[in-house]
Amino acid sequence: METTAAFAGLECVDCGTAFDAAEETHRCPDCDGVLDPTYDYDAIDLDRETLESRSFDSMWRYEELLPFRRESAVTMDEGTTPLVDCPALADEFGVERVLIKDEGRNPTNTFKDRGQTVAVTAASQHGASDVVLASAGNAGQAASAYAARAGMDSHVFLPSRAGFTKKAMVNVHGGDMSVVGGRIGDAGEAYEEASADHDDWYPLQTFVTPYRHEGKKTMFYEVVEQLEWETPDAIVYPTGGGVGLIGMYKAAKEYRDLGLIDDLPGLYAAQASGCDPIVEAYEEGRDEHDPVEHPDTICGGLEIPDPGASPWILEALRETDGGAVSTDDPDILEAGVQVAKQEGLEMCPSSAAAASGAWDLAERGEFDGDETIVILNTGAGNKEADVLRSHLMSQGV
Repeated sequence: METTAAFAGLECVDCGTAFDAAEETHRCPDCDGVLDPTYDYDAIDLDRETLESRSFDSMWRYEELLPFRRESAVTMDEGTTPLVDCPALADEFGVERVLIKDEGRNPTNTFKDRGQTVAVTAASQHGASDVVLASAGNAGQAASAYAARAGMDSHVFLPSRAGFTKKAMVNVHGGDMSVVGGRIGDAGEAYEEASADHDDWYPLQTFVTPYRHEGKKTMFYEVVEQLEWETPDAIVYPTGGGVGLIGMYKAAKEYRDLGLIDDLPGLYAAQASGCDPIVEAYEEGRDEHDPVEHPDTICGGLEIPDPGASPWILEALRETDGGAVSTDDPDILEAGVQVAKQEGLEMCPSSAAAASGAWDLAERGEFDGDETIVILNTGAGNKEADVLRSHLMSQGV
C-alpha cells in the first residue's frame, strides 16, 4: 500500500488490538469492533506556518494526518469548503459569531465526499474492482462518483424514500442501484444479503470501512485554520450515524496533541425528535444508545435508529463538554428556510437540524454571549428542495 510516513495501521476501538492495514480491511477479526487508523505522531512535523504556505485547494493538503499520500488518492479536490459568517444568526442566538461550514460545495454537494475519497482510495489500494454499500442517499451518490473515477463498479442499496436527485446520480455515475423498501434498515438488510453472495465486493459501509470517519477529520482542520487558529466554542453537528462528529473529535485531539491548538471545541449532536437515540442516551447518562423501534422523521439522513458507534459519539460529547439536542421536524424545516432567508445559504433538511438545534440551545441559555458557534451544513439544499418547498406550502407561502 502507498501510505503516508506516519500511518501506523489500524487499531480496534473496542479490544485495542492493532492490525496491519494491508492485511485487515474492515472490522476487527477478533471482536467485530470498529477499526481506527493510527499514526506515529512523533514522526509528524507539522506547524501552522507549513499549512498556511500550502494552497487551500483540497482536503488532501493535510496528507500527513491521513493514511494515503495525495498523489495516490482517488480525489476530485473535495474539501476546503467555505466557513461563512452569519451575523443575523449571531444576533438571534445572542452570541459573538455564528459561522456555517458549507459542505454543500463539495463535488457531489455533500460532506460524504470527504469520507468516500479516503475509503475508495483504500479500496483501490487493496485491489478492489467492485464497491458496495447501503445508504440513505448521499453516501451512495458519493460512492458511485468516486468509484467511477477509480474505474470500479459500484453497487448501491437505497431506500425508496431517498431523494430523486440522489437516485438519479447513482445511475448517472454508472452505479448498479437497488431501491429496497422504505427505510435505511431495509436497504441495510439487502446490502447484507448481497454482500454475502459476493465476497469480492469491497464494503464502503459506515464504520465497516475504517476510512470514512478519517476523511471527515479534515472538516475540523479547515475550521480552525479558517478561524486563524482559534478553536470555536461549539460545533453543532447533524447526527445520524455520527461519522463526521467522531472524525472531528479525533481531529481536535490530534491538533491539540500536536500543539496546533490549545482547547477542544464543545461538540453538540443535533438530531430529529422522531429518531434521537444519541440524545436520549446522553440525557439519561448512558454510555450506549437503545435502538429506536419506530423511527419517524422527514430527515432521511438522520433516520438512523441504531447508530453502531454510539459509545464513541457519547464519549466525544462528554469529553468536550458539549451536549445533545433534538428538535421536531417542523422546526427543523423552518430553520432551513430561515437560514436561507436571513443568510442566503441553502441547507438540506438533515443539516437544518443543526441550525434548529443551535437555536434551541441558545433559547435554553446554553451560551453565555461571547461564543463563536460553528454549524455544519452537511449538504446542499437543492438535494431536497421539494421538502423545503413543501414546508413553505404548508405554511401558506
